[in-house]
Amino acid sequence: MLSVFLETLPFFALIALGYWAGRTRFFTPEATAYLTRFVFYFALSAMLFRFSANLTLAEVFDGRFVLAYLAATGAVYLLATGVALLRRRGIDEAAVEAQCAVIGNVGFLGVPMLVLLLGEDAIGPVMLMLAVDLIVFGSLIVILITGARDGRMSPAILRTVGAGLLKNPMIVSISLGLAWSGLRLPMPQPLNDFVTILGAAATPGALFAIGASLATKSAERIEVAAWLAFAKLVLHPAAVALTALVLIPVEPYAAGVMIAAAALPVAGNVFILAQHYGVAPQRVSTAIFLSTSLSILTISTVIALVGMR
Repeated sequence: MLSVFLETLPFFALIALGYWAGRTRFFTPEATAYLTRFVFYFALSAMLFRFSANLTLAEVFDGRFVLAYLAATGAVYLLATGVALLRRRGIDEAAVEAQCAVIGNVGFLGVPMLVLLLGEDAIGPVMLMLAVDLIVFGSLIVILITGARDGRMSPAILRTVGAGLLKNPMIVSISLGLAWSGLRLPMPQPLNDFVTILGAAATPGALFAIGASLATKSAERIEVAAWLAFAKLVLHPAAVALTALVLIPVEPYAAGVMIAAAALPVAGNVFILAQHYGVAPQRVSTAIFLSTSLSILTISTVIALVGMR
């Protein structure tokens, strides 16, 4: 376990460096926003395109894998929703808290870190989880919040969800890469070099941006945020392990990748949605801060426990 911890340490050192830059205002919130935009729209998209262009849809898609991940994630999602409703929170707050409990930072932290730690065979499972998170649960939170506010479901909600998916650069880059691979188009060397160089900026840029963004987070409802961090870092990977290893067994290596990815901290895009809709953004920011701080231990522990290293 110590060796795994030492291998994850540089990743979290980059997050800490970003946090220091943000706290000292060496990196202003505006600078952090632009760095995040660069990583999201350019560097990470280039990395995902290059990865997916070297895979086929058959290599990426695994129905049993998706079913296991959906079942485990759905169970924790329902649990977090139930806890929020028992506390007499509205549907909108329950949806945001449930999102915190199950949506990890797969894009900015999981893709670069797990692929480097677990090998390039982890690319397919990680991208499949990312797609499920974005398409299923990313759509669900918008539907629940908008539906709760309007008091009904309407075609406009589905149009909003569809437009959001079509504009998401991670979905677009993965789809383009798989289409490129499916058409068996050759990858010109200059294009390959371009996406390789640009994609290489994703790992340090994303980790630095995570840290810098954490520096601007404010605390609220520590007890609730601690529960959400526990749900994300402990309950989610435990549910995934039970499902992927026992209830709906999947290939052992893919199961290990799924469990490790489930141990990732709360994703930053949950805060963006919470802020956009005005639903408990400070609670979400506290959950992100706590889960990211503690994940330096949980991720290395989970990887050691599943026997990946």
